[in-house]
Amino acid sequence: MNDPNGILFTEGRWHLFFQYNPDSARHERICWGHVSSPDLLRWEEHPIALRPQEGGPDAAGCFSGVGALDDGVPTAIYSGVVGFDGRSEVVIARGSADAERWEQTGRVAARMPADPAITMVRDPFLFELGGRRWALQGSGLAGDRGALLLYAADDLDAWEEHGFLLTSDDEVAAQLPACEGWECPQLVRSGDDWVVLVSLWRDGRPHLGVGYIIGALDIDPASGLPAFRGRASGILDEGAAFYAPQAVQDEHGDRVLLWGWAQEVAEDGARARTQEDSDAQGWSGLLTFPRELQVRSDDVDLAPARELDALRAQEVDPAALPDQAEIRLSGDGLADLRLGDQVVWRGELGGDDVRILIDASIVEVHPRGRASVTLRAYPAEGEHYAVSAEPGVSATAWRLALPQE
Repeated sequence: MNDPNGILFTEGRWHLFFQYNPDSARHERICWGHVSSPDLLRWEEHPIALRPQEGGPDAAGCFSGVGALDDGVPTAIYSGVVGFDGRSEVVIARGSADAERWEQTGRVAARMPADPAITMVRDPFLFELGGRRWALQGSGLAGDRGALLLYAADDLDAWEEHGFLLTSDDEVAAQLPACEGWECPQLVRSGDDWVVLVSLWRDGRPHLGVGYIIGALDIDPASGLPAFRGRASGILDEGAAFYAPQAVQDEHGDRVLLWGWAQEVAEDGARARTQEDSDAQGWSGLLTFPRELQVRSDDVDLAPARELDALRAQEVDPAALPDQAEIRLSGDGLADLRLGDQVVWRGELGGDDVRILIDASIVEVHPRGRASVTLRAYPAEGEHYAVSAEPGVSATAWRLALPQE
């Protein structure tokens, strides 16, 4: 599995879809898997929502996209591909009221743009502004440049092209690492600010992470189109495993929830997992815990969703942690998280707090006021996670478990 997709809230449940190959641990014939939850804690798996349709615009895969309630109807808006040349079309599928059953008619809302300078297009995203519905797609331009294509999408089944909302030629966006294209664009509001997220794609090479651009978004009075003005940019998560997040306003509209894909990618020098290892295990890739996104000055912070506090069970010894655990660090000094004789994470605390979530092979580190770090580590038989810290650092840890109903 890879990218989180199609997140929507309907009939009292969060529905989370994701890129999924049910047949193997390899990235082939991608479908949309589907889970749902009433509380972001307990998740129920549902049948596969979308599958490649022979002869359809998604014959080679149902790639990333978003979910929406279109006149109350759960709707999937995604990239359909028939090959792997960077070309895609925006495909629409509609679901039942409970989002459990889906009908794929092959409806194409936006075709590949004709501009020869556009080298790839994928991953639609919807947003509302000025009483209208708009859409984005991530794209690449000749010369290793990223761009966001802009569309009017009042009629969800037939989009109108309107050029670009943003490109990496922009002064603020240009501060992000250069790449061959921007994938999985997200555009969400945090307080008075708007945040663009783009996954920095390189074909056949390790990705460069996820960039953010903080700015203002409004309707340009001359063109009547959305205009974005960035003021700051940076990297959302400093871990090599983190990529392709999806962000949504919560059901009340007052916070932003985000999930990311945790790839089978280890940091330099850490014990890694090969494709052959994944084949033997029978699975590859997972999603992060849900996070909350918030703008603080010119930075974007991620923190575990507040619902996750309910997972704390009994306190445990930080020097002998179970495979599902939370650690809170505070004070001044150096702290390590180890797995056997391997240092998984090391950080210097300067009076700030660090929150760490562990679920077997994923470690999510959230230093307050600094970028999060998503890491992969693979416990061998007999190994356990352990915290060691200098005297000025205090550590508290809990075993994670679902609360009793």
